[in-house]
Amino acid sequence: MALSDCPSSNVGGISRQNSSATVSTEFDFLVGMNFQFVEKLEEQYICPSCRQVVLNPHQTGCGHIFCYQCITTVLECNSAPTCPIDNVLIKSNEVFQDNCCKREVLNLEIYCTNSPDCSSKVTLCRLKDHLEQCQYESLQCTHAGCTGRMLRKDLKEHLRNICKYRVESCPHCQTHLVLIHLKDHEETQCPEYPIPCPNLCTQVMKRHELKEHFHECPEVPIECRYKKYGCSLRDKRIKVQAHEDMALKDHLLLVLESNCKLEKQIADLQKTLHLKHHEIQELTKVVNKLEKEIKPLMQQVTKTDNMLSDIQKSLEDQKDRVSSIQTQLQQLTSAFNQDPSRSELGLLKHSVDSLKQQVSVIESLKDRLTSLECQYTRHSGLLNIHVEQLSLNEERFRQLEAMSYNGKLIWKIQDYKKKKKEAVEGRVPSIFSQAFYTSRSGYRLCARAYLNGDGAGKRTHLSLYVVVMRGEFDSLLPWPFEQLVTLMILDQSAAKNDIVDVFKPDLNSNSFKRPVTEMNLAFGFPCFVNHIALEAPKNGIYVKDETLFVKVKVDLTGLEEL
Repeated sequence: MALSDCPSSNVGGISRQNSSATVSTEFDFLVGMNFQFVEKLEEQYICPSCRQVVLNPHQTGCGHIFCYQCITTVLECNSAPTCPIDNVLIKSNEVFQDNCCKREVLNLEIYCTNSPDCSSKVTLCRLKDHLEQCQYESLQCTHAGCTGRMLRKDLKEHLRNICKYRVESCPHCQTHLVLIHLKDHEETQCPEYPIPCPNLCTQVMKRHELKEHFHECPEVPIECRYKKYGCSLRDKRIKVQAHEDMALKDHLLLVLESNCKLEKQIADLQKTLHLKHHEIQELTKVVNKLEKEIKPLMQQVTKTDNMLSDIQKSLEDQKDRVSSIQTQLQQLTSAFNQDPSRSELGLLKHSVDSLKQQVSVIESLKDRLTSLECQYTRHSGLLNIHVEQLSLNEERFRQLEAMSYNGKLIWKIQDYKKKKKEAVEGRVPSIFSQAFYTSRSGYRLCARAYLNGDGAGKRTHLSLYVVVMRGEFDSLLPWPFEQLVTLMILDQSAAKNDIVDVFKPDLNSNSFKRPVTEMNLAFGFPCFVNHIALEAPKNGIYVKDETLFVKVKVDLTGLEEL
């Protein structure tokens, strides 16, 4: 009867004191194996229950020997277990391990379980040791991922030359890889693997040389070096080189024309600079005038403050005198009520008249104080207006001094830590630069920075954008805006390792269409540079003395002056 088919039993199993089965590990390895004995197996070594050789033999009270698993099954699956040979009741406390039979069984001689391939004869107790060396034992491949099984004698050859999961060296770069991954490594990653030029030139090179080859490949499309002067040719390098040699005269004319435009722009800028200088002088005069007007007002405010202080002190003194008079009046009233002759009535009337005069004086002082307070409020308002106007003029000076008309912006961001903290706390998430122009009558733009990051760069990066703003000449300019834009964070060390990124405007994006409000949506890089690389770089200095410099450069190629 199999153990798995047994119902729960009311009879306990074999007790520890009657069995040493818990330590009989010699038979654990043998359970479930089929044996071929050299000599015919005697009946005394055959279990009467399973009719196999007795493994871990246990003897019952009636003298018969069973396998440990068989006798355990009989005891647990029957409420009144009986011996299948003589029907004698089996008591669990009478069952014990037969060590004498155990030694005899373990010394029985059998053929190797891998026969007929292996012709070895061993005793049961030596079978495990033999199988650990038997050349015909079936083994699992030890390489990760391989599910193959083979004889021990074939394992070494399999591991060394057959298994597709073995580790081999790349014949090109000597990197150690699993064999099934080697081909993919060669085709996609190996830096030493020879590959043909993707631009279909005749050269074959190592993969790591491909990037350098692009700078000299004759089939790579490039632009004419005179593009910035107006030449629009873009073709294969070999044809562009021939074009540059043949069209030298045309290119010189383009350079000359560009120089003429630059000279005109310089003249316009000098004229504009002169006008701005004159405007600044006029504004300086206004500021000086305002300062002269503010100075007497400040003196008058100071004088008024002093007067108010004296009046308040006088008022306090008068309050003390009134309090003293009220006390005297109360005393006089009490004395008058107590004196039947009322001889002091005249004196009391005189005191009352004096008190009325003092009250009248206090009332006049209150009116004077109210008048002075009104005058002080009016002067303070005028002073605030002048201070506000002065601040507006100073801001306008700064904007005029920093205004750029050549498509370039140098933005100085001061108090970096303070502004970043405000961004982290959500009080000022982003900051804007002053506006700049591509020319005197060109596009108006500005830069926008999120010091604590925006979108995908939130809390990890500095985000940097460019904003197209509404300008005075938008109706005369071509739209959408399509000039190449370069964003940079400048290195303040001698290494000059600037952080640079470039974008070409998306002509379908509303960010580059003609603005209908003060400014369009910003466009740029949410992950322009991470905070670690910005604040603690290995090969540069980007934040120095709490100051960060941002540069924006607009490619003016193709733009014409109005």
